[in-house]
Amino acid sequence: MGDMANSSVDFYPKSQRRELNHAGGFGCTLSELRSLMELRGAEAIQKVQETYTDVNGLCRRLKTSPTEGLSDNATDLEKRRQIYGQNFIPPKKPKTFLQLVWEALQDVTLIILEIAAIISLGLSFYAPPGEQSEACGNVAAGAEDEGESEAGWIEGAAILLSVICVVLVTAFNDWSKEKQFRGLQSRIEQEQKFTVIRNGQQAQIPVAELVVGDIAQVKYGDLLPADGVLIQGNDLKIDESSLTGESDHVRKSADKDPMLLSGTHVMEGSGRMVVTAVGVNSQTGIIFTLLGAGGEEEEKKDKKGKQQDGAVENNQNKAKKQDGAVAMEMQPLKSAEGGEMEEREKKKASVPKKEKSVLQGKLTKLAVQIGKAGLVMSAITVIILVLYFVIQTFVIDGKTWAAECTPVYVQYFVKFFIIGVTVLVVAVPEGLPLAVTISLAYSVKKMMKDNNLVRHLDACETMGNATAICSDKTGTLTTNRMTVVQTYMGDTHYKETPDPSNLTPKTLDLLVHAIAINSAYTTKILPPEKEGGLPRQVGNKTECALLGFVVDLRRDYQLVRDQTPEEKLYKVYTFNSVRKSMSTVTCMPDGGYRLFSKGASEIVLKKCTNILNSNGELRSFRPRDRDEMVKKVIEPMACDGLRTICIAYRDFPAGKEPEWDNENEIVIDLTCIAVVGIEDPVRPEVPEAINKCQRAGITVRMVTGDNINTARAIAAKCGIIQPGEDFLCLEGKEFNRRIRNEKGEIEQERLDKIWPKLRVLARSSPTDKHTLVKGIIDSTIGDQRQVVAVTGDGTNDGPALKKADVGFAMGIAGTDVAKEASDIILTDDNFSSIVKAVMWGRNVYDSISKFLQFQLTVNVVAVIVAFTGACITQDSPLKAVQMLWVNLIMDTFASLALATEPPTEALLLRKPYGRNKPLISRTMMKNILGHAVYQLTIIFTLLFVGEVFFDIDSGRNAPLHSPSSEHYTIIFNTFVMMQLFNEINARKIHGERNVFDGIFGNPIFCTIVLGTFGIQIVIVQFGGKPFSCSPLNAEQWLWCLFVGVGELVWGQVIASIPTSQLKCLKEAGHGPGKDEITDEEMAEDEEEIDHAERELRRGQILWFRGLNRIQTQMEVVSTFKRSGSFQGAVRRRSSVLSQLHDIRVVKAFRSSLYEGLEKPDTKTSIHNFMTTPEFLINDYIHNIPLIDDTDVEESEAPPRRRFRASPPQSPNKNNNAIDSGIYLSTDVSKTPTSSSSPVSPLHSMETSL
Repeated sequence: MGDMANSSVDFYPKSQRRELNHAGGFGCTLSELRSLMELRGAEAIQKVQETYTDVNGLCRRLKTSPTEGLSDNATDLEKRRQIYGQNFIPPKKPKTFLQLVWEALQDVTLIILEIAAIISLGLSFYAPPGEQSEACGNVAAGAEDEGESEAGWIEGAAILLSVICVVLVTAFNDWSKEKQFRGLQSRIEQEQKFTVIRNGQQAQIPVAELVVGDIAQVKYGDLLPADGVLIQGNDLKIDESSLTGESDHVRKSADKDPMLLSGTHVMEGSGRMVVTAVGVNSQTGIIFTLLGAGGEEEEKKDKKGKQQDGAVENNQNKAKKQDGAVAMEMQPLKSAEGGEMEEREKKKASVPKKEKSVLQGKLTKLAVQIGKAGLVMSAITVIILVLYFVIQTFVIDGKTWAAECTPVYVQYFVKFFIIGVTVLVVAVPEGLPLAVTISLAYSVKKMMKDNNLVRHLDACETMGNATAICSDKTGTLTTNRMTVVQTYMGDTHYKETPDPSNLTPKTLDLLVHAIAINSAYTTKILPPEKEGGLPRQVGNKTECALLGFVVDLRRDYQLVRDQTPEEKLYKVYTFNSVRKSMSTVTCMPDGGYRLFSKGASEIVLKKCTNILNSNGELRSFRPRDRDEMVKKVIEPMACDGLRTICIAYRDFPAGKEPEWDNENEIVIDLTCIAVVGIEDPVRPEVPEAINKCQRAGITVRMVTGDNINTARAIAAKCGIIQPGEDFLCLEGKEFNRRIRNEKGEIEQERLDKIWPKLRVLARSSPTDKHTLVKGIIDSTIGDQRQVVAVTGDGTNDGPALKKADVGFAMGIAGTDVAKEASDIILTDDNFSSIVKAVMWGRNVYDSISKFLQFQLTVNVVAVIVAFTGACITQDSPLKAVQMLWVNLIMDTFASLALATEPPTEALLLRKPYGRNKPLISRTMMKNILGHAVYQLTIIFTLLFVGEVFFDIDSGRNAPLHSPSSEHYTIIFNTFVMMQLFNEINARKIHGERNVFDGIFGNPIFCTIVLGTFGIQIVIVQFGGKPFSCSPLNAEQWLWCLFVGVGELVWGQVIASIPTSQLKCLKEAGHGPGKDEITDEEMAEDEEEIDHAERELRRGQILWFRGLNRIQTQMEVVSTFKRSGSFQGAVRRRSSVLSQLHDIRVVKAFRSSLYEGLEKPDTKTSIHNFMTTPEFLINDYIHNIPLIDDTDVEESEAPPRRRFRASPPQSPNKNNNAIDSGIYLSTDVSKTPTSSSSPVSPLHSMETSL
C-alpha cells in the first residue's frame, strides 16, 4: 500500500489519468478508498497528506465541497452509487419454502406418524398366501367383501396426507412470519435517518441513500452508517468496541486520527465527515463479507475437507515469527435466532437476547408437562391393546402363532401402534407455538398503527405483564418544545422576557455571544411551516429554547455565528451526562481566549466566583451568595416546574496558553451572566394515560436528570404523585447513599426498602437508572415478581433499556444507540403510546389463554376418549385421520381465530398478571374441566347406547378393515360440533356471561368458524373411507348440532359456579419460581455490575462455565482438525462464540464500575482490527482466542485482576492456553514478547481436555 501511495505522488499525471478511467471521472478508485480506510491514526494522516495533501484535497477528488456538500443532482448521485456502491448490506437469503417444509418435517410426533403410516401401507399391500382366515381367528371375519380388504391401504395413505397438510400449514406460517419479520426489518431500516449537507442545506436522508462524497454531520449518540474521514470535529469521542473490542473511547480529531468507521457509536462531541466507503466496502461491510453473508464460502469450506491439517501447523509457525500481529477476532453479527435476518442495525455482535420472555417460559413448561402426560397415556394405551389382543387370541381362544398368520397379527399391532401415536399426537398441543406466533405477528402489525415499532416480537406480550414503568421526563411526559419563561440577570428576577432596552449593552452582548457560540451549530430556529404557527426548532431542544430567547431579545444569533464559524472554535467540551454542562473556547483579537459555559445551574454556579451586576460590572460571588441565589431564584423557578440553566464565561489573558486538556483547571473561576428558567409543558394527553396505567395496576416512576424540584412539580402535574400519598422523591446522590453499604456495594435489601415508594428519581445518572431497574426486577418482596418497562432516548440509557423486560426508545429524539438497545421504538415519542402497548400486550396474553382453554378441552376429551375406547372396545372411537383433522387442522384454525381478537379498553381495568402468575387460572381450569365433563358424558353415552338411540348398527368391536359405521361417524361429528361451539365459549376467559360480545368485530373468527363447519359437512358426507365416515341423514345431523349448541348453554351453567368455592382446582403453567434461576438468567446476572451478588453465585457460574468451556474446546479441536482456512476457523469460532455469549462478562460494564465513568453497554463484539496495514491471513490463524479474554476465571486470576478494566493486550500471547485454565509458563504480568509460549494452541487444548 505504501508503494501505491508513492507511485501516486511520483507519477501524478499518469496515475491521475489511470484513475479517471477507473473511477468514472472521480479522482479516487474504490480500492484506493478501501485501503485508505484500513489505516488508523498517524499512518492514515500521512497517507492522506501524501496522496491528497489534506482532507479538502480528498473532497476535491471526490467532487464535493466540505461546506456545501453534494448538489442534489440525481444523475451524479446515481453515478456515485454505480462506482462506489450503495449503502446497503445485502441480507442473508431467506429460507426457501422447501427448507421450511423440511424443518417442519423434523417434528418428532410427525416422524413417528409417518413411520407408522408407511408400515401400515406396506402391510396392507401384502396379501398372505392361501385361505387362512379360519386359522388366524376372527381376524378377517366381516371382511368378506373383497373390495373392503383391498382398501386397507387408505388409512395409511390418509395419515400421510394429513401429515403433509400439517407440514404445509406449518411451513406456510413460518414463511409468512419470516416475511413479516423482513417487512418489519426494512421498516426499521427506513426509520434510521442521518443528517447530511446537500446544496449547503442540512437534510435528513435515509441511511441507504448515503453516497461516497456526502458530507455527513455526526453528533452525540449517532451510530455511524458509513466510513468517512473527519473534516472538522469538536471533542469527538467514538466507541469502537463493535469493531475492535476495546471498550475505551477513542478520541478523534482532524489532525490526529480522522478515520470514522461504520457501526461505531459517537459517545461525545460532534463534527463533519466526508463519506469515503459505503455498504459492502465499509469496514462493517467487509466483515459481513468475510463472515459470508452469502452461503457460497460455506460450501467451498465443506469441500476442502480435512486435507489441511498440516497447513495449520505450518501457518502457525510462520505466524509466530510475526510478533507485532494483532489477532483478528471475529464474531457472528447476529446469531441465527428464529429465522431473523442479519439485522442491519445490529451491526455489533449479537448480544445474548434477554432470557425467554415471561410467556414463552410458561408455555414451554406447560407444553413439556402435557407432552409427558400424553406420552405416558399413549404408551399405556398401546400396552393395554397389545396385551388384550394377545391374551384374547392365544390364551382364551388357545390359538398358536402360525407362520402364515404373522402378517395379519403384525397388521393388528401396527393398528394398535397407530392408535397409540394418535393419542400422543392429540395430547401434544402443536397449535400452541402457532397461536403465539400468529397472535404476536398480528399484534405487531396493528401496533405499528399505534406508533409502536416492535423490534423483538416477545416484547409485545411481556408489555402486557408490566407492573412498573420507569419513564424519562423530557420529551416523553413533556412536549419537548422548550421556551425560556423566566430569567435572572443583572440582579433582577424577570418573570417574562425582559425588554432589551432595560439591559446593559455589555451584559446583553455577552449573553447573545454565550448562547450563539456555545451551542451546537446544527441547532437552529427556523421560520414556521404554516403562517401563524410556532417557529420550528431543529436540534437540541434546550439550546433551541436559548436561541429562541435570543430571538425574543430582538438579536440575531446567526450574525454572531457567521463572525465565528465552527472551524474557528478553539476547543469544545461537549455536553455529556457526567459534566452536565457544555463549554466552548474562542480566540480573542488581543491573543487571549474566552470560554463560554452553560449547564445545570447548581453545577455551573459552584464554579462561579463572580457575577455581573445591574451595570454589567463584575462583583464577587461567594458561597453564601450562591446559597441565597439558590433559595431566592433557583428553587422558586424549579417549583414552577422549570429547568434552570446557568450561563457563564471566563477570560484567559494572552501569553501562556492554558493546558486545555485539564478540564478541571479550565472550567473554574467563571463569571455568571444569567440564570434562565426553561419551561417544557406536560403533554396534554399524559395525565390521562398515567391515570389509566395506575388503574391497570402499573406504577409509573419518573427518572430524570433534572433538578428535584422541577421533577417533583412535573410529576405532580402528570399525576405520578398525588397529594396525601406516601411517596419518595430522591436525588441520585441520596438514592445511592441509601442503597449502598459501607463498602459502597449495592444491597438488595436496602433497595427493597426504597423502590416500592419511590416515584421520582432526580439528578440521576444512567448508572442510577440501571441500578433501579435491576433492583426492581431482581426484587423478590411482595407476592409477585415485577416486570419493568423503561423508556430512554440517550446513548447512556443503553444499559437500562437492555436490562429492562421491555425497553422503549424514542423514535424522534432517541439516539441510534438507544434504539439499538430497545425492544420497542415509540415513533411519536409519546407516553400514551406506551399505554396502547400495554393494551396490546395484555391482549396477546389473553388470546393465548383463550386458545389454551379451547385446546386443552379438545386434548383432554380426545385423549380420554381414545384411551378408554381403546381399552374397552379395542379400537379408538375416533380414528387416526379424524383425530388429526380435529387436532391439527382445527387447532391451526382456532389459533388463527382466537389469536386475532382485537383489544378492548376493558383490558386496562384489571391488574397485571406478573411473572409468577400461572397461565391457566382457576376460572380457566373450571371451564376446561366443566366442558370436558359435558363432552365426555355425551360421547360415552353415544358410544355405548348410541346405536339403540339412533336405531343403527353398532360400530363397536369391528374387525380389521371393516367398513366405516354410521355409529362412529355420529360420534366423530358430534365431537367436532361440540368443539366448534366451545370455540365461541373460549372467547371469554374471565367468567364473562356474554360470549358473543364483539364477535362481529372480528371477521377472521366468523369466517373460520363457518369455514370449519363447511369442511366438516364435506368430510362426513363425502369423506368415505379415508376419514372412516359414512354419510348421515338430516335427522342425525340435527341431533349433532343440537348437542353442539348445548355447549353454549352448559357454558352459562359453568359460569354460574363461583370459582372461589372450587378450592380443589389447581392452577397450571406457572412461570419459573423464585428459586429456579435459569441458566440464562444466571448469564444475565453475570453481566450485571452488581458485585456482591456475583460472589454468591460464583460456584454455580463456574460450574456452567466449566461445562461450556469443555464443549467449546472439543468443538474447537475438531474445527482445527477439519479446516485450516482462516475463514473456516473464524466462522466456526463464531458459532462457538455465539453459544458462549451468555457467559461473557461485559467489559465495559466492568470498567465503568471501577473507573466511575459512564460507559455504554459494549456489545462484546470483538473484531480486533489490524494495526499493521498488510493483511496477511496466516498471521491470524495461530491466535484466534477461543474465548474472549474477559472470560478468564476471576477466581483463578490474581485477585487484583478483577479490578482491571480489561486484560493487558499482548499481541502474540497464546491466549488459548490461558483460556483453557492451564497456565503454560505464562504469567499475566510478564512482558508480551516473553510470554509467547512454545506450546502450540492445538496441543494445549488437547491437554486441557
